[in-house]
Amino acid sequence: MTETAPSTPMPQNIVLVADDYGLAPGINNAIRTLIAAGRLSGTGCMTLFPEWPEAARQLKAMPEASDVAVGLHLTLTDFEPLSGVGPLGTGPMPKLSRLIRASYTGGVDLPALFRELDAQLAAFVQAMGRMPDYLDGHQHVHFLPGVRLWLTRRRFHLVSSGTPWLRGAPVTGLADGFNMKTKVAVVALLARGFDAEMAAAGFVVRGPLAGFYEWGSPASFAPTLRSLAARLPDGAVVMCHPGEVDEVLKSRDMLIAARPIEFQELMRFDGWRLARSGTGRGAIA
Repeated sequence: MTETAPSTPMPQNIVLVADDYGLAPGINNAIRTLIAAGRLSGTGCMTLFPEWPEAARQLKAMPEASDVAVGLHLTLTDFEPLSGVGPLGTGPMPKLSRLIRASYTGGVDLPALFRELDAQLAAFVQAMGRMPDYLDGHQHVHFLPGVRLWLTRRRFHLVSSGTPWLRGAPVTGLADGFNMKTKVAVVALLARGFDAEMAAAGFVVRGPLAGFYEWGSPASFAPTLRSLAARLPDGAVVMCHPGEVDEVLKSRDMLIAARPIEFQELMRFDGWRLARSGTGRGAIA
């Protein structure tokens, strides 16, 4: 008699968030389509581009938007600062490697960094009419010391309308292959102590963070989803970067080919049960 192996329980309350809403119209369209289809738990918004107010208006107009978390995707690299001055005190935002070095060698201009993050938060509030449901960082910059300080300094301002939750640290056990485990280990090093520090400051921190894969090999996204479905802990946060390719995206970002693949796969993947909200504010319980 052959015994059937027990099936792996479907992970529960997975927080699947699409990064980069606001970066380009094609990304915005894809994310709104996924929200309308019930395929996301939330999206993180970049508020430093001229299209942001219209993108926010279109998102707010969706009935389904009340059932997802709408967050602020803090951005400190690669683009023109909304405040006019980047986090190093002069010129545009730096590349990530330079920002990391500056963050640990006294090279960050903290008043300039605070002004930029304040400007991005203000742009979110002005367009959405409320505080974000969560905060995280483009290229994980929210783990850096200066941003941690900004979060703790702004804690009581943020709590005025309900404290946003924060996206927490990753773990290497949810990454596949040597290259990805190495990348996750580097991000985890940057995030060392973040979860405990922010919890002590009064924030809810959600995680662990997953969703890392080889962007240069977009076909690996679907296997990554299936692999995660077999081992994600309940309540994990999974990042994704879906989109449709347009000229604006090509002019602003290097992550291009993987975005439509992610969009297509997310439209049909059913390997976990997503955390959703019916509160009208996207507050994931």
